[in-house]
Amino acid sequence: MKVSEQWLREWVNPQIDSDELVEQLTMAGLEVDGIEPVAGDFRGVVVAEIQQAEQHPDADKLRVCQVTNGSEVFQVVCGAPNARAGIKVALAEVGAVLPGNFKIKKAKLRGVESYGMLCGADEIGLGEKSDGIMELPADAPVGADIRCYLKLEDNVIDIDLTPNRGDCLSVAGLAREVGVLNKADVNSIKINAVSATHDDIHEVVVDADGDCPRYVGRVINNIDATAATPLWMVERLRRSGIRSIDAVVDVTNYVLLELGQPMHAFDRDKLQGAIQVRMASEGEKLTLLDEQEIKLTADTLVIADNSGPLAMAGVMGGAATGVGSETKNIFLESAFFKPTTIAGKARSYGLHTDSSHRFERGVDFELQRQAVERATALLLDISGGEAGPVVEVVSEGKLPKWNTVSLREERVKSLLALDIGADEIVDILKRLGLGVEEVAAGEWSVSVPSYRFDIAIEADLVEELARIYGYNRLPVCAPTATLTPKPANEAKVSIKSLRRVLLARGYNEAITYSFVDPKMQAYFDTSDQGIELANPISADMSLMRTSLWPGLAQALQYNQNRQQQRVRLFESGLTFKRSSAGIEQVAKIGGVIAGGRHEENWLEKTESVDFYDVKGDVEALLAMGGAAQEFTFVAKAHHALHPGQSAAIMRNGEEVGFVGALHPTIEKALGLNGPVYLFELSLAGIEQGVIASFTELSKFPEVRRDLSILVSSSVELSAIVDGMKASAGEWLTDVRLFDLYDGKGIEPDHKSLALGLTWQHTSRTLTDEEISEFIGNVINSLEKQFSAKLRG
Repeated sequence: MKVSEQWLREWVNPQIDSDELVEQLTMAGLEVDGIEPVAGDFRGVVVAEIQQAEQHPDADKLRVCQVTNGSEVFQVVCGAPNARAGIKVALAEVGAVLPGNFKIKKAKLRGVESYGMLCGADEIGLGEKSDGIMELPADAPVGADIRCYLKLEDNVIDIDLTPNRGDCLSVAGLAREVGVLNKADVNSIKINAVSATHDDIHEVVVDADGDCPRYVGRVINNIDATAATPLWMVERLRRSGIRSIDAVVDVTNYVLLELGQPMHAFDRDKLQGAIQVRMASEGEKLTLLDEQEIKLTADTLVIADNSGPLAMAGVMGGAATGVGSETKNIFLESAFFKPTTIAGKARSYGLHTDSSHRFERGVDFELQRQAVERATALLLDISGGEAGPVVEVVSEGKLPKWNTVSLREERVKSLLALDIGADEIVDILKRLGLGVEEVAAGEWSVSVPSYRFDIAIEADLVEELARIYGYNRLPVCAPTATLTPKPANEAKVSIKSLRRVLLARGYNEAITYSFVDPKMQAYFDTSDQGIELANPISADMSLMRTSLWPGLAQALQYNQNRQQQRVRLFESGLTFKRSSAGIEQVAKIGGVIAGGRHEENWLEKTESVDFYDVKGDVEALLAMGGAAQEFTFVAKAHHALHPGQSAAIMRNGEEVGFVGALHPTIEKALGLNGPVYLFELSLAGIEQGVIASFTELSKFPEVRRDLSILVSSSVELSAIVDGMKASAGEWLTDVRLFDLYDGKGIEPDHKSLALGLTWQHTSRTLTDEEISEFIGNVINSLEKQFSAKLRG
């Protein structure tokens, strides 16, 4: 935000210079990006009047002007097309020095002598390049130094405000801050209600009252839209980075800068029926003031009439009802729009306006009527006209509530390591415009004004005290404490170890936003546990993630769109969901793979990844804690995964994650090149392992026997392996599947499994009789549990 220092000092004028003011604002959290003069460095330019202008005898584009500075008349040759008799101009006399150390000398142009130069605004550093000379108001005093007349001994302060300080996006807001910091009085403008001179009103219907709980409007008839905007207003707008357009638009922009309330003016004669505040219908079209036609989405708030949308609420008006030189009657709009409704809307259409910048951060919900009265008074002074009564449509129950926050002196002392003192605490809070009521010794109930959206909890008040007291005045002291080293849990697997495993298996680590698009989240989580942000960066980052998969899927999509065919990504981070205790944060690790199993090479043929690739990666993670035997994979449906290729990962009966193939419909909707496989694990469920201990190696030989069995296709291998382990005796050391067949020669709906069983005793050699007994027990168990048949 850019603001004129002179304008700011009209509101509050502390006895400090510009450098001190800039330093003070920055230290208070309102960082100043830069400060620069409002005009170039020049001297010797005065207000003059052209008394006579004639065509140059030897040049079609030059005119010979007789110009007076009040005491002398000079002949000046000028090439500006608007040079004419009777206008007041800026004359650089002989000897003047313009920006860039350009010295004005007596010259001869096409044989005609010229004593000086008639300046354009850009030539003295007051604006952009133009084709003509600068025209001054008719009442400009001839002979006055132009620097004094235009009050150019001024600076533009460029302030970079954080998103939570929308209350400072105005001269009034900045003045409040400067006044508090310097214990100086703020000379706020007095805004008196303008009496209505007619009863003409325009009907307003607010359908979306949750998104627009207050809408204020006023009809002003018989204005002169061609009236010139006063030079003082044009200059203040220019110094704030806004170009003068016409009196009506300039006034609405001026009120925006002065009070912080965005406004809009409609040409009332172009309105068809009542003003309607509603959500757009999908696909409705609107041509904006910049002549850009946009197609609206159903989540966009619009101002409309019977003919359709007239403006994008809080962003930009439409061309169809814009004010022009022929406008006679206008309808002034001043509204409060819910910040979350406007947040991200401008960016979603490729726009960014001063209005959207303020509405996204929050506008004072008690300011709308004052802004209408201020704009009305300015318009009547400049353009004339007749004001009607103010129309206000308000839904009190849907307006933001006035916050009341408790503050304890002990808490201030604890957080700041400083005893500010109760009297000074109360003084600072009151100077900030907060209501303070003492409820007990050292405890206060603080009421927050409507323009401070950023104060909600006790810590916010402590921060305000630190800002105003001065961060540079806070004590610097080392904490004193008895620090006992925290014992390390050797059985716990660190996240670093898990990352190293995945990196070693060819993955790359991704870091995605914790804020996701609600539409993207809906693909992976259909619950309503997602947490909406109160003030999102944009509409597609308005929900806190409940899973790592949305971010990983977008990262995969991004890479595939850039010709990356083989992608392996993982991420570790927090997910967020609602619970009975409030907001629950769950640490997870997840991954996604797609493309070839191996990097392209001459030795191996290209094969696409499958379910067992991602399952193997997950098993490698689960084995890190030395407790892999505690985990099982159980077939279970997940709406984001392929019905036949999804499994829940269980640990001692508790679900700790999911693995599987991405559902084909989601794959298609995201435009991904499949197949795509994902996994997600809860860190709390997998990080606890067991402490490794030494077991003496047996000196005696292993004995292996292979079994080939026929079972139903519905029987899971894990169940068979568990059955074997339970019946094969205590010396069984390994069960390994080495063949699977379900083709020709096998009964329908059956499969053939070949498994190798290995036994080893720790203190002797096992006999054939013992092994035969173990095999018999295994075969009997399989027949009873799974109706398994031994193949010959």
